[in-house]
Amino acid sequence: MIKSDSASTTRHSQTINKSVSSHLNSARRPLIAHSIPGISPWLIPLGYFIGRYIILPSFFRQIKITGLENIPKSGPVILAPTHRSRWDSLVLPYAAGRHLTGRDMRFMVTIDECQGLQGWFILRMGGFPVNTQRPAIATLRHTIELMQQGEMLVIYPEGDIHRDGQVHLLKPGIARLALNAESKYPGLGIKVIPVSIQYSESYPHWGADVNIRIDEPIKVTDYLNGNFKLEAKRLTADLTHQLKQLSQESGVRRNIEPENSSPASPPSPCYTSTTSRVQSNYQFPVIKFAHIQGSVVNNL
Repeated sequence: MIKSDSASTTRHSQTINKSVSSHLNSARRPLIAHSIPGISPWLIPLGYFIGRYIILPSFFRQIKITGLENIPKSGPVILAPTHRSRWDSLVLPYAAGRHLTGRDMRFMVTIDECQGLQGWFILRMGGFPVNTQRPAIATLRHTIELMQQGEMLVIYPEGDIHRDGQVHLLKPGIARLALNAESKYPGLGIKVIPVSIQYSESYPHWGADVNIRIDEPIKVTDYLNGNFKLEAKRLTADLTHQLKQLSQESGVRRNIEPENSSPASPPSPCYTSTTSRVQSNYQFPVIKFAHIQGSVVNNL
């Protein structure tokens, strides 16, 4: 009888230890990403239509697009645009969305913005959340899955908005994420495409001009031959160089020129959309689009 009680006590103690261990391990794990609902088949075309034919034509005088031919019709793509205004998230689909490339964009968005009605709208328009302070492994794996599916992602490498027209220090996350995905799943053929967005005003107002320049793709496979960290730095440096060149060649005359800026070169031949000048009272919601730090990517 005593032996039976002792065995029962031992089993009970082991059960408690397993439970405690499970809770501790759960606490150590990164924050799990919110479940990502399916994209709405009707909301995306409606959103594109409203943005392209109502909001943007009512606000901007002219939108110039150069280099559209540099976006592949298929295969995994990461658009890496400069971040100049909250308008970027509407201007990008206008410049390279489904009506011109046949492709939708999947924006990486900060998790705080994916709450409430705004979050419902963003997620069903193809956005997906990431906690920039503690990126969940699940979110980064989802990002790689999107690339495996041949999607076109949008990640702002500068992170925050910079209104001085200069290219600021890029975060290493894009390079490390792309290299990690390409090395783990050979043959994906991921391309990182630099995109420069320049407005004629630091704070775009009604009647402002926009110039979007899309550069030639950077092939991630060209950076798989050496040390991972060094190649990630090299990819980031090349992306920085191309973004700076695009920004200098934008051809947009800004009312407030940044200090020590070089004269803009004449713009290349481009697709130009001259929008109607009907004043709009539309106020674009403040949405923070995400960048990712590089350290967590290595844990995938």
